[in-house]
Amino acid sequence: MEIKYKNSNLSLTIYVYGELDECSASNAKNILDKLLFDNLTAKKVIFDLSGLSFMDSTGIGLLIGRYKKLKQFNIPSYITGASVATEKVIELAGLYNIMPKF
Repeated sequence: MEIKYKNSNLSLTIYVYGELDECSASNAKNILDKLLFDNLTAKKVIFDLSGLSFMDSTGIGLLIGRYKKLKQFNIPSYITGASVATEKVIELAGLYNIMPKF
């Protein structure tokens, strides 16, 4: 799994590549937490999942955790680029109710 980001116009876009599952979640959590902490001036955070080939419920939990951290600072978060398979997992979990599509 790989994570890249782009910060422009007070919008932080986080690009997630590879698989987001139990094996990669711990490392992803550490990377994302540092990235979010370093960019608390962002007005919104967009998680671009277009490079994600697989995500399970552990990935959903990871995204919910980042949503909660951002909510503490009143920073809205969004999801974009989910594949058909990833989108099914997101919809079943109801994640779009708290992190809308961008």
